[in-house]
Amino acid sequence: MSPEIRPEIRDVTDADLAAVLALNQAALPHVSSVGLEDMRRFAGEASRFRIVQEAGHVAGFLIALSPGLAYASDNYRWFCAAYDDFLYIDRIVINEAARGRGLGKAMYGDIIATARTLAPILTCEVNSRPPNPQSMAFHEAFGFAPVGTQATEGGTKEVTLLSLDLKT
Repeated sequence: MSPEIRPEIRDVTDADLAAVLALNQAALPHVSSVGLEDMRRFAGEASRFRIVQEAGHVAGFLIALSPGLAYASDNYRWFCAAYDDFLYIDRIVINEAARGRGLGKAMYGDIIATARTLAPILTCEVNSRPPNPQSMAFHEAFGFAPVGTQATEGGTKEVTLLSLDLKT
């Protein structure tokens, strides 16, 4: 992160949702496509829906969910079946122009710090087919460890399911 630019991480507001949706759609196919109503639902249901701003502009966001939601994600449902209590990182997106400045690290530091008050485990997944070695290295640097794999999208992709023990 550049010392001159101090990112602000805060909870999403309704006024942020159009910018968040634009970031989400620009990140396809790394995240799933959603509409504005889906973003509003996330804003109402997510345990954490945070944005990072630089110079007054939304530069990224992170959505984390607790168990018990009627959410159709195969990966979320895998964690619901495997754990009683967890916080699931559904998606994180950093604007392509803002990448490489430590915003993803800042967002993960923020979610790890707040997740400790919400659940004993933080979970997510990383594509393993096709492989995403940068994302895997990023998560391993925070202490995430593999807990399973799952084929997705009709077997055309595979993810490695990861968890971070927040009790240590």
